[in-house]
Amino acid sequence: MTTLLHHLRPLAAAVALISCLSAPTAAAAPGSPPAAADCALPGRTGWTDEGHDTDRTQFQPATGTRRVLTLYVDFPDAPAADSTEPYAAHLAPAADSTEPYAAHLAPAADWMSRASYGRLRLENKPLHRWIRMPADSTSYGFARGLTFAAHEKYLRDAITAADPYADFSRYDMVYVVPARTATAIPFSPTYLYDPAAPGITADGTRLKWAVTFGQDMWRWGHKVAAHETAHTFGLPDLYSFTGATHRYAGGWDVMGDIAGHAPQYLGWHSWKLGWTRDDQVACLPVSGRRTVRLTPVERSGGTKIAVLRTGGTTAYVAESRRAQGNDVAACSTGVLIYKVDSATPTGEGPVRIMNANPTTTPPTGCAPLALAAYAPGQSFTDPATGVRIDVLAGGRTGDTVRLSKE
Repeated sequence: MTTLLHHLRPLAAAVALISCLSAPTAAAAPGSPPAAADCALPGRTGWTDEGHDTDRTQFQPATGTRRVLTLYVDFPDAPAADSTEPYAAHLAPAADSTEPYAAHLAPAADWMSRASYGRLRLENKPLHRWIRMPADSTSYGFARGLTFAAHEKYLRDAITAADPYADFSRYDMVYVVPARTATAIPFSPTYLYDPAAPGITADGTRLKWAVTFGQDMWRWGHKVAAHETAHTFGLPDLYSFTGATHRYAGGWDVMGDIAGHAPQYLGWHSWKLGWTRDDQVACLPVSGRRTVRLTPVERSGGTKIAVLRTGGTTAYVAESRRAQGNDVAACSTGVLIYKVDSATPTGEGPVRIMNANPTTTPPTGCAPLALAAYAPGQSFTDPATGVRIDVLAGGRTGDTVRLSKE
């Protein structure tokens, strides 16, 4: 399967994320469980990673209302052949009730709202007109391996051409959607600004975040917006940039296989983004045991993740997954167990799913890692770290796990 190109990192923007989280603390007093912060990991890559200390200068907040302006662009060599309405319906609802798609939540914004338990609202305003770009679609360098400079030029041209028709000071980010005739714009990278460079300014406002969609949006569907927008919140890619594409996380998070059967964001990501509260995280930062009742990540409420910290940047996480909500088509359900390493760069496996059933042949349409969930009676062990996770019980409302660390 052809995968989405990862977001483009400005070469001049190697801004180190400041590690502000403490090392694991000593065991809490009897009757007082360890604080969730004891299991939060510091980022170590200076970019999108699994660290809990996301740099909110570089990345935008993932809670509240994020105002998005969607521009539709065509080109001298690829003029639009249809209206903008089908593009708007594909990606997000209109913010204004007078818009033709405001009567219901269109797929992308609805998906993100459900994934965040209602804590994120993408308020999208489509500018319903075709904006003519000043250069041919073939001139922007997508076919030659897009650089940050070329990507910024593409975005700057779109903003400049649209400036007479929109007030950019009213928006947090921009989506740029090309006409379907523009086959030279094939993929959908995310733009993250470089604080050390002049960048792009319109209406007195610095444009910090954008997604420039490509023709792959029609293949991947509305979840391409969920994947790319999450990069602006600080999430890394979970698929592999080399070798077997989905060997690390499969389709258990939209940051991995966008077309996966269980694409709800991992509970770890939900915590990182502020959708899961600290009091919904069970932490075991030192040796000992702890039994935790987990509620499925696909719905709100209850304890969402159980975390065993194993080092300065590493931890194992257990969470409950069910075939509902964004995961209605999940190939397996039960307890998902994975290793997190906040020092591993995007595209190199910062999250690695532990497979409970590696020898089981998956049903048609399901990849091997899609059967990774653990059932009651199954256990995971890592002798190198002394970690053991036992699944004690499971049912419609969730799972019970026992965490152990020597």
